Amino acid sequence: MYESYEALMERKLEQVSQKRDRRQGSIIFDAIAPNAAETAIFYSDLYMLENRTYGDTAIEEDLTRRCMERGVFRKEATKATFLGNFVDKNLEGCDIPIGTRFNLEELNYVVIEKTDTEGQYILECETAGEAGNQYLGDLIPITYLKTLAKGELIELLTEGEDEESDESLRKRYYSSFNTDAFGGNIEDYKIKVMALKGVGGVKVTPVWNGGGTVKLTVVDGNFNAPIEGEIVKIQQAIDPQQRGLGYGIAPVGHKVTVEAAKEVNCTIEMTLLLKDTANRAKVVEDITNSIEDYFNNLRKQWADMEYLTVRISYLESRALDAEGVIDVQYTKINGSTQNYILENDEIPFLESVVTL
Repeated sequence: MYESYEALMERKLEQVSQKRDRRQGSIIFDAIAPNAAETAIFYSDLYMLENRTYGDTAIEEDLTRRCMERGVFRKEATKATFLGNFVDKNLEGCDIPIGTRFNLEELNYVVIEKTDTEGQYILECETAGEAGNQYLGDLIPITYLKTLAKGELIELLTEGEDEESDESLRKRYYSSFNTDAFGGNIEDYKIKVMALKGVGGVKVTPVWNGGGTVKLTVVDGNFNAPIEGEIVKIQQAIDPQQRGLGYGIAPVGHKVTVEAAKEVNCTIEMTLLLKDTANRAKVVEDITNSIEDYFNNLRKQWADMEYLTVRISYLESRALDAEGVIDVQYTKINGSTQNYILENDEIPFLESVVTL
């Protein structure tokens, strides 16, 4: 569809008699050149508009609007919540008004709820997204509190997540066309659970503990095992009492258990033959980063695969791609020279790379 300036000029000049001067700089050439340039821009805009129209090429706001037509909505960025502990000069629990704001590093936090423990409150990071997950430690009150001696964030309760990516949203958009999703079957669970905030992937295990039972194994939006607070939120949305009474998304009669995927740490050992000019520390760093990327890609595939396999050949290939590496031998995963096959509910994480 796209027409370049050069192609348009060629077509326009073909319509002019060869008896006329059509060379660059001639009156005819200069007269039609501006029109060809504007027309090329017009074609370029049309091409861009066409791509913004379809689900496979639309991005950002255009993809969001296309998905809304199917009842699929982009997950907004969420804010991290923390458990905070506050004490007075006697090291006893200190009362903090709801709405009080604190600072830690470059982030601000606000008190949103009191817990049952004296001096402990739930705080929410004011900055949405993964950036809010970074810190634990001493808090600085933004407004003066007379009785407060010390406040600190002591535990991350729920992780903040960035706005859903185009890749993830597009995948859910395509899933919405699956006509097999109905009445609490596996596909129906996948679509509805994936629409929940904080879910990056789900595996559905029907009849796992007898008739009427369903197990949902999930990873979070960053493809890690969700922390306990996130599991509780998902459980509340699906089947809050785990009794199959239909108070959540699950149909009546479905007793649903939500569990986090199990994280499995992998230690990689390999013997490297390096060039004389290679810096071993830099080579190991590059290999580690590359293998981290491989593991991250595996976790992204987890929900669509029955089992994940960490392959020796992939590890060696990535090691060989590192600058300064001549050869790789004797690669092991957790002490074994075989490919490492994980269980259905397991996701791999890189513990360390040991090189000889």
